[in-house]
Amino acid sequence: MRSNTYTVVKVGGSLYQLPDLRDRLRAFLTTLPAGSVLLVPGGGAAADAIRALDRIHQLGEETSHWLAIQALSLNAAFLQSLLPEAHLVEGRENSANFFAPKLAILDALPFFRADEARPDHLPHRWEVTSDSLAVRAAVLCEARELILLKSTDGSGADWATTNQPGVVDAYFAEAVAQVPRGLSVRVVNLRSQPIR
Repeated sequence: MRSNTYTVVKVGGSLYQLPDLRDRLRAFLTTLPAGSVLLVPGGGAAADAIRALDRIHQLGEETSHWLAIQALSLNAAFLQSLLPEAHLVEGRENSANFFAPKLAILDALPFFRADEARPDHLPHRWEVTSDSLAVRAAVLCEARELILLKSTDGSGADWATTNQPGVVDAYFAEAVAQVPRGLSVRVVNLRSQPIR
């Protein structure tokens, strides 16, 4: 059953460079309807470092996939340092209060390791970045909305058929096509949002 008060917010890695990211995140979170919020960290420079290592050492997509997801767990700890009131969570099964009205940050590595047991888990390719991983988290958490906080504008009138190069990853349309009805998806340019 889909939660009526649950929102997943992906925090794009390009936003980590903002000196006022903490204030921008807090201001944005106050604009959301009451309910639980799960922040999903983007990869940013940490994921770029894994890409560089893959190019240099030919690690392969499987190894690189899991290293990049470990980078997301590192970035979750970074986000928690900005928002210490948020709780790190690994997944619904591991937290009795996962849907409590609070702010949570997804610890990606244990969450997606657990997802591997499901036959419809995401493929392990570079085209699957934190954008598609956020879709998967929203589906598994039965969220009502997925918001992608980015450094750019984007529209998703029909994410399942529209590719948004430079906005979402190459697998995103396929990931959204597997989403049950009732999940809305939108992009918000956090850099252009006012800080109250």
